[in-house]
Amino acid sequence: MTVTKTEHPHIVRAEGVCGGEPVIAGTRIPVWLIIGWVKDGYSPEEIRKEIYPQLTLAQIYDALSYYHDHPEEIDRALAQNSPPDEEIERRRARWRSRSSS
Repeated sequence: MTVTKTEHPHIVRAEGVCGGEPVIAGTRIPVWLIIGWVKDGYSPEEIRKEIYPQLTLAQIYDALSYYHDHPEEIDRALAQNSPPDEEIERRRARWRSRSSS
């Protein structure tokens, strides 16, 4: 598998991983997914605590930084990969119930 580094230390593109979209290095978590959570109102700290405890805040913030350098690319990927609104609402409800437990 070919891994291509980006100008962001925690973000890479890997052949055969998420269609070559930028992902957090060492994971299969695409940048657009992190941005989707942020656009849903989650802070980087909440993303780490409630959704991806295996990530560091540095990785999450680097995904945000990558987004700010490449907004059109990530917005396009987010639009192409986002689930329907009803699925988003189901996920939000599930995450809220998990965080209030």
